[in-house]
Amino acid sequence: MDGFDNPGVFFSDNFSVDDNQTDLQVNLQAIKKKFKEFIRQYHTDNFNYKYRDTLKRNYNLRQYYLDVNIEDVGSFDENLADKIYKQPSEHLPIFEEAAKEVADELTAPRPQHEEQVEDIQIMLSSDATPSDLRALKSEVVSRLVKIPGIIVSASGIKAKATKIAIQCRSCSNVIPNLHVKPGLEGYVMPRKCNTEQAGRPKCPLDPYFIMPDKCHCVDFQVLKLQELPDGIPQGEIPRHMHLYCDRYLCEKVVPGNRVFVLGIYSIKKMNKPSRRESREKAITGVRSAYMRVLGIQLDSEGVGASGTGIITAEEESAFRRIATMPNLYEKLSLSIAPSIYGATDIKKAITCLLFGGSRKKLPDGLTRRGDINILLLGDPGTAKSQLLKFVERVSPIAVYTSGKGSSAAGLTASVMRDPATRNFVLEGGAMVLADGGVVCIDEFDKMREDDRVAIHEAMEQQTISIAKAGITTTLNSRCSVLAAANSIFGRWDETKGEENIDFLPTILSRFDMIFIVKDEHDKQRDMTLARHVMGVHMNAGQITQEPTEGELSLEFIKKYINYCRTRCGPRLNSEAAEKLKRRYVLMRSGASQHEKEAEKKNSIPITVRQLEAVIRISESLAKMQLQPFATETHVDEALRLFQVSTLDAAMSGNLAGAEGFTTEEEHEMLTRIEKQLKRRFAIGTQVSQQNIIQDFTQQQYPERAVLKVIQTMIRRGQLQHRIQRKMLYRIS
Repeated sequence: MDGFDNPGVFFSDNFSVDDNQTDLQVNLQAIKKKFKEFIRQYHTDNFNYKYRDTLKRNYNLRQYYLDVNIEDVGSFDENLADKIYKQPSEHLPIFEEAAKEVADELTAPRPQHEEQVEDIQIMLSSDATPSDLRALKSEVVSRLVKIPGIIVSASGIKAKATKIAIQCRSCSNVIPNLHVKPGLEGYVMPRKCNTEQAGRPKCPLDPYFIMPDKCHCVDFQVLKLQELPDGIPQGEIPRHMHLYCDRYLCEKVVPGNRVFVLGIYSIKKMNKPSRRESREKAITGVRSAYMRVLGIQLDSEGVGASGTGIITAEEESAFRRIATMPNLYEKLSLSIAPSIYGATDIKKAITCLLFGGSRKKLPDGLTRRGDINILLLGDPGTAKSQLLKFVERVSPIAVYTSGKGSSAAGLTASVMRDPATRNFVLEGGAMVLADGGVVCIDEFDKMREDDRVAIHEAMEQQTISIAKAGITTTLNSRCSVLAAANSIFGRWDETKGEENIDFLPTILSRFDMIFIVKDEHDKQRDMTLARHVMGVHMNAGQITQEPTEGELSLEFIKKYINYCRTRCGPRLNSEAAEKLKRRYVLMRSGASQHEKEAEKKNSIPITVRQLEAVIRISESLAKMQLQPFATETHVDEALRLFQVSTLDAAMSGNLAGAEGFTTEEEHEMLTRIEKQLKRRFAIGTQVSQQNIIQDFTQQQYPERAVLKVIQTMIRRGQLQHRIQRKMLYRIS
C-alpha cells in the first residue's frame, strides 16, 4: 500500500470490493491486486510457477519484461482476460505496475546502488485465430486484436517521451511529471501560463517549452505491415498498416519476416493537409489507424493465415502413412497441374522444387542453399505459365510475377523515403517476401538484362545485399526460382542451335534444371492432346469438385509440403555419396555413355554447381518420403531428372556454348580464328560472310567454328553487320 501522504483512495482487504463499484480508483486497485495474484500464484500441473519464476530470472538478467499468454490469464480469471481484451489501454499500465511491485518483492534485498525498481514491460501472446487486416473496422478501435502479415519496412530506433517537464519562458514556472499518452499520440502544450503574480504582467501566449533533461523517454520503432498475399481478393492492392513498437519490442523483426501481431487497434491524427489543399477540404475528426504492438510472434513456418500451420493428430498420422507408400513420388507428380496433359518429367522436377533439398550451414559460417531453381524454356502454348500459376497456388509461400512488370528493385528490395520522417527506409521486394517459398517469374526473357543480373546473388547465395542512400544491409531471400521463358525467335528454331537462347552463362549455371519445352508435331500425340483439352472444357465443373482417382487434393499437398519442409532435413548416405562421386567424375571426364554417343564438341562442362544440383534433387526425393537419408535409388532418379533436363538440352546442341566453349582444343581453335579475323581485315572494311567462311575452310577450319566466332563477336559488339543484298560484316 502507498504512503498516507499520497492523496488517494485506500481500502482494507477486510471489506469486500464490488467490481461494479463506481469509484474507479478502488476498482483499479482491486484489479491490480488480481494481477499480482496471477503472477504470484499461476502454475501449471506440476506446480511450476511459470510467471513468478520467469519474472525473477528476467529481472536478474537485466531483461525487464515478462511474456504473458492471455489464455493463461483467462484460465486464472475470465473477467481479467475479458478486461484486457476490451479495455487494454486502461488495464495494461495496471498490469505493468503489478509486475513491478511483484518484481520488487521477488528481488529484495537488492544492492544499494540498485535500490530503485525498474519498470517491467508486459508482452502479450495469444493462441487465438488471427483476424484479417481487412476485417478491422471502427468497432474494434481501442480493443485487442491479432493480425498476420509480412513486415515490409522498419524505421530506425527513436525516443518517445512518457513523462515531460515544461517551463514558462517568462516567469520560469516549472510543471513537472506531465504524462504523455502512449503510442503515436503527442502532448498538446497549454496555450497560457497558469501562474498569476501581483505586479507582474501576464505571460504571453504559448510560453512553455519542454525541458529535455527532465523528460523520461523510451525507445520506439515504427514498422510497416503488409497483409498476406493469400488474403488479398483478386485485383486488389495489398493493404498496409503501421505498427508502433516500444521498449523491448524494438528490433524483434526485420523486413521479410512473416509475423503475428497482437496489439491495440488505435487511431492517430492524420497529417496536415498540403498547401495545395485548402483548409475547407481538411475534414475535422477523421483519423488514420495504426497498431500499438503488445506482442509480436515470428511465423517461423511461414504459413500465415492459410491454415496450413495447424496440423491435427489425424493429419499427422495420414502424412506418416502416405510417406510409406511406394508410389508416392508418381502420385504427387500426377497431382501437379492434373489438367495439363503430358510434361511428366517437368511435373516431377516441380515436385522436387516444392519440397526442396536441405539447407546446410558450414562450420566456417557459410551456407549452401537447399532450394532448387528450374527454368522452362521453349515454345508458346506449351502450358508453361499454367504450371507457374499452379505452383503459386500449391506452395505454402509463393509470389507470382511477370518479367516485363518486374524491375530489379521490385524483385529484390527498394530504398524508399519515409513520408513522416523524410529518412530512407528499406522495403523488401518479391524475393524477400517469398522467403521460405517459391518465386514464379513468367516471361523471364522479357526482363531487362540489368534487372536479371540483380537476382544472381539471390539465386545462389540466397541473400540480397543493398548499398544505397547510406543504407548497407543484407536481406534473406531463401526461395526457389521457377522461371518460364521463350526463345529469341518466339518459337524454337532447330537450325539455329544456341542462338535460340538469349541468356548469359552466369544466369544459366544458377538453374539446377533447364527444360527445353518444344511443341512437336505428332499426329497421335495431337489427337490425345485434343481429346484431353476437350474433356477439360466439357467437364470443367466436375473437375473442380472432386480430384480424379490417384490424385491428391490441393489442400492436402499444400499441408504435406509444409509438414515435410518443417520436419525433415535429409542428408546423403555414404553409398549414395560414393555413387554420385563416381558419376560426377565420369561426367567430368566425358566418359559417360550419353557423352560417348554425342559429339564431343557438344558436351556441356559439368561444374560443382551441377553436382550440388543433383545432391539437392536427391535430398528432396528423400524429404517427400520423410526419410533421414537419401539413398542410391534417390540418386539414380536425381541423375535421370538431371539427364533429361540440363544434360539433354546441352548435348543436343541446344545449349552448346551457353556455358562457354567446351573443350580446350576447341577454345584454342576459336581464339586463333578470332585473332586472324581481327588481323586480316582492317577496321571499317566490309566483308561478306561467304568470303570469310570460304577463306577459313580452305585453312582446314570447320565452318561451324567460324560461324560461332562471328556470332560471339557480334554479341560483344566487335562486329557490326549490315543487311544488304548479302550479309556484310564491318569489323570495329
